[in-house]
Amino acid sequence: MIVKRFAILGAIAMLPAFAEAQNAPTDMDTLAPRQHRPIRDRVEHGDGTSTSSNWSGYAVLGSSFTSAKGSWTVPTATCGTGYQFASFWVGLDGYYSDTVEQTGTDSDCDGANPSYYAWYEFYPHASFNIASLTIKPGDQISASVVYSGAAFTITIKNETSGESFSKTSLVAGAKRSSAEWIAEAPCCTAKGAILPLADFGTLPFGEDATAVSNTNYATDSATSGGIGQFSKIEEITMATRSGALEAVPTLLSSDGTSFSVTWFSK
Repeated sequence: MIVKRFAILGAIAMLPAFAEAQNAPTDMDTLAPRQHRPIRDRVEHGDGTSTSSNWSGYAVLGSSFTSAKGSWTVPTATCGTGYQFASFWVGLDGYYSDTVEQTGTDSDCDGANPSYYAWYEFYPHASFNIASLTIKPGDQISASVVYSGAAFTITIKNETSGESFSKTSLVAGAKRSSAEWIAEAPCCTAKGAILPLADFGTLPFGEDATAVSNTNYATDSATSGGIGQFSKIEEITMATRSGALEAVPTLLSSDGTSFSVTWFSK
């Protein structure tokens, strides 16, 4: 399996310890050697668009967020040689802060062999794969992150199979200043660099693709609704530090809730 063989990247040594009992692993959790970190190399262009070396998608900015909900269709990974990774998630924080509360799925490559799975993470705590969920290309996924009573609860459901999973944790220092719907090149190589991005083709986010209502929605102190209803929105393109495109989002749909992210060859 890719999790067993990925030790060559030395990522396990980089995973921080976790303190809260709520985040302790269960028999359904498998420690993942990858992490899904806050946005890196963010450059804002002053027009509601930004670039990043690890994120592509949309973020909405505000204060005291209490929920983010998303849905997407699991894309097929086109694999050849080597290890590549592509993560898709909904979450809170990480755009202007050092924590991320999130859950999602991966479409990865171990050489010519694709791998699909679900995971959750209360960064900077470790990431865990969710062994109780079976993930396949074409599955419709819905997920949410909800803040209540000083704790965060992630819930992810495979709408195609009916399987679901939830987890609750405290997260010290969480600012609740953003909500996101993201395709990510996760972390880390042995030197802490971003991992190679798998060719995931085009990933659709939102009700237009999944028919899951009230998704790509969030709630903060001032607004509750779809992405397009927020006053501060960032459309994020993933690009290398030299400017080569890696993943590009479309504009939002007319109702402000749905979009797609397309992988770009380097």
